Amino acid sequence: MPNPADLSAVELLEAYRSKTLSPVEVVEAVIARIEAWEPQIKALYAYQPEVARAAAKASEARWMRGEALPLDGVPGTIKENIATKGTPMPVGTAARDLIPMAEDAPVAARLNEAGFVRLAKTTMPDYGMLSSGLSSFHELARNPWDVSKNPGGSSAGAGAAGAAGYGPLHVGTDIGGSIRLPAGWCGLVGLKPSFGRVPIDPSYYGRVAGPMTRTVTDTALMMREISKPDARDGMSLPPQEIDWLSLDLDVKGLRLGLQLDPGIGIPVELETKAAIEAAARAFAAAGAIVEEAPAFLTREMLDGLDDFWSQRAWAEIGALPPEKQAKVLPYIFAWAKRGDGLSGERVYRGMSQMLAIKDAALKQSAPFDFVLSPVAPVPSYPAEMASPLGNPNRPFEHIVFTLPANMSDQPSISVHAGLTGAGLPIGLQITGRRFDDLGVLRMARAWEVMRGGEVPWPLPPG
Repeated sequence: MPNPADLSAVELLEAYRSKTLSPVEVVEAVIARIEAWEPQIKALYAYQPEVARAAAKASEARWMRGEALPLDGVPGTIKENIATKGTPMPVGTAARDLIPMAEDAPVAARLNEAGFVRLAKTTMPDYGMLSSGLSSFHELARNPWDVSKNPGGSSAGAGAAGAAGYGPLHVGTDIGGSIRLPAGWCGLVGLKPSFGRVPIDPSYYGRVAGPMTRTVTDTALMMREISKPDARDGMSLPPQEIDWLSLDLDVKGLRLGLQLDPGIGIPVELETKAAIEAAARAFAAAGAIVEEAPAFLTREMLDGLDDFWSQRAWAEIGALPPEKQAKVLPYIFAWAKRGDGLSGERVYRGMSQMLAIKDAALKQSAPFDFVLSPVAPVPSYPAEMASPLGNPNRPFEHIVFTLPANMSDQPSISVHAGLTGAGLPIGLQITGRRFDDLGVLRMARAWEVMRGGEVPWPLPPG
């Protein structure tokens, strides 16, 4: 039998029902996995094994009484910037005061109500503004596929935890690719839901929370719970009945766009390009109509967004006293400082590029049912770097495939497409029409079936 730490949530729930495993056994297996991996990958914050053990015992008792909850006894993690009652939320930076949070954020509350066993929070970079595991507060997070490489970010610890087998269910957040990039670089399924589909608090333009798992079905299982309504998010969508586990899809006749050139940014690396083209050919062989999706991002769009986001970051960092500013990650400080002194007109024009990207993305994808692309133009990069280029003056050149769906409200998912010759994961991104989250999950599940075989997850040390 596989190690319980490597079983999917679906498999665990079936094992609990049949009494072939108990939540107590599973949590002990995951704790052992964490003890094996964590000294190397540093994925966790606020790790509380004794609290998880107590939750597992309570779950075991509910199963024995026939009162199990929807995710009862399934272990996993929640990203550090999703509030959990009683735990400080540093948002990745040493510059922030460690004040225990007063209540659970919506996602954490829904998972608690479903019987989820939270082992820990997961690490992230300063203010969530890096696609990296580099942080001034947390230890450097590393990629289990190759510990010299980056797990990506900003859901860095979640990506590493999922690949290492710290339970099957993990939660990330995404405002420009922060779920999909680490999912792609760590071999996971990572769903950026439609904006407003999953209530969050605080809400912000383009910002979402979503699942990071090893399988599409586990992502669907998680969405069934975390998409439930919460009045604290005034930007959330109206509640909708969705049969999240209805994942069968015949792709015959679907119109699929294939995008390999976003218009700007880092050129797509050859092995990445080959893997995405192979996926497109598989969909075509199954009867889909695959056509080129045109490039639409411009330098004005990316630089305008850079102006707005750097000024937004400086509004917070610049207000800190000098002794706290000195604690901010130097890369983030240098990038944010570029926003200091920008004119109101320039910041306004930068913010307007969010709408320009939204408009262009929706027009580009309108002829298609779904658009296929790489998640990132390159595989993972050295763990110590803040981004693939490492240049705060060019911070967004690698998010050119992921960013548009945040601005356009579209659901977009990363799913494992294959490995490079060096053994690093390549992510396939599937983007759907606004609010068609179930369609994106169905496409991702169809790809899992076409791809075939299990992902060869990295083995723990020793």
